[in-house]
Amino acid sequence: MPIELINLTKTYGDLVAVNNLSVTFDDRSLNVLIGPSGCGKTTVLKTLNRLLPITSGDIRYDGISIHDIDPIELRRSIGYVIQEIGLFPHLTIFENIAVVPRLLHWSEKRIADRVDELLDLVNIDPGAYADKYPAQLSGGQRQRVGVARGLAADPKILLMDEPFGAIDPINRETLQDSFLEIQREIQKTIVFVTHDIREAVKLGDRIAILQDGKLIQYDETMKILNNPVNEFVEDLLGSDRALKGLELLRVEDNYDLSCFTIESDGTRNAGWGIGQLEAEGRAFGFVKDRDNRLLGYVLLRELQRGASDRPLHEFLHTATAIRPMSTLMEAVAMMLTSGITSAPVVDKRNRILGVVRFREVFQKVSEVADAAGDPERIP
Repeated sequence: MPIELINLTKTYGDLVAVNNLSVTFDDRSLNVLIGPSGCGKTTVLKTLNRLLPITSGDIRYDGISIHDIDPIELRRSIGYVIQEIGLFPHLTIFENIAVVPRLLHWSEKRIADRVDELLDLVNIDPGAYADKYPAQLSGGQRQRVGVARGLAADPKILLMDEPFGAIDPINRETLQDSFLEIQREIQKTIVFVTHDIREAVKLGDRIAILQDGKLIQYDETMKILNNPVNEFVEDLLGSDRALKGLELLRVEDNYDLSCFTIESDGTRNAGWGIGQLEAEGRAFGFVKDRDNRLLGYVLLRELQRGASDRPLHEFLHTATAIRPMSTLMEAVAMMLTSGITSAPVVDKRNRILGVVRFREVFQKVSEVADAAGDPERIP
């Protein structure tokens, strides 16, 4: 459902929080609002579901003015996810997600089916977690439940106010990847507030940049990276804005399906591992179980230094995997941190899909730069 903001203004006495803002968020697109603290981005978000009344102007949903929509019905038809998550601590995960469907008088069977569907969508096992309480979950799990609750009544619009801001960097990237996969499946119109330009570039189909309540620039993400409208936008993007173009290149388009792996059933030893690696001329290899799930990786030199009858699992290193929706920037950072020249690509069940290689990533970057005809600019 498209959202039109027409000369939207919100004031508090003499303070103008949002100043004559006009913008259209396209149907089924992920639109990011970004700008410095106090620029009006959260205020805009709260006017969209009438948590805040607008001073003047209009908001139209599929051509219908917000003034012609009952505010209670409006809020129940729009998903809302916030940084603090806001789960009710005294309710189970099932009950938290079921809140809005019960207000809409859904049948209990329909609610149960929807909760199971959503927990599976956000990669949480319904059988293991539906009856737990928020305090029994990790921060990342609670945030995924927050997303599930926002989607509970199958809204056409989802509002998100810095939903991953309180999560540590590693889990934040995982949540971002998962959310992109979810959006590909659910295709909602999303308005997403963030203060993190990397997050904006990674997630946004389009980005709206605000300053002092005014819209400075709104365009497709790549166009903003290529053509910032003024010095304020350039500063917001940062001096490395060309490198941020890597945030728009997905692992899913740049990984190799042919990935050398060692399948271990738990009984293999170091001598067997040495034979597997030497036969393929490999210095290291990823290890998987019989269900193709990643277990880690082993190094040939370490296996050779150890006793050949030692169990293979004693030599395993944790392999930080990458998801298909991750960016090449994240893949490069992960490889530099781990010290190995390739990264395993896994699905949400940790099953190996392929591998992304350091040399091929940088070859891709060179090709992109050459195609642009200007090595100082991204295409």
